[in-house]
Amino acid sequence: PNFGTGSSREHAVWAIAQYGFAAVVSPRFGDIFRNNATKNGLVPVVVAPEVGEQLLRAIEADPTLELTIDVARRTLEAPAIGLSVEFPLDESVQHRFLEGLDDIGLTLRLDAEIASFEAERPGWLPTTR
Repeated sequence: PNFGTGSSREHAVWAIAQYGFAAVVSPRFGDIFRNNATKNGLVPVVVAPEVGEQLLRAIEADPTLELTIDVARRTLEAPAIGLSVEFPLDESVQHRFLEGLDDIGLTLRLDAEIASFEAERPGWLPTTR
């Protein structure tokens, strides 16, 4: 019930993403794993324990069960079993997923402001250029 506990390295997230998963559904995530997941484009979908159990039973009965995760609406749906639930997702994390941004992309969006700030700094102070 606690996915990613003890997975403090980004490799745990990379392995899941490289296998083809875009999201992981669990009642709980380890804090470091959740942070690494969101920074690397893997959506951590938190559901109530009973929803997690319902999904496990349904997938064991039908391994082809389709789930739809809508980041914009923050919903997980499995129409074949009549399931539709909302999941929590921080607004800044949601924005990053919807815009396809990582930490570098967020920083590059501020390139003009960074250049302006650095142009006004005294020459003896460090810059990023």
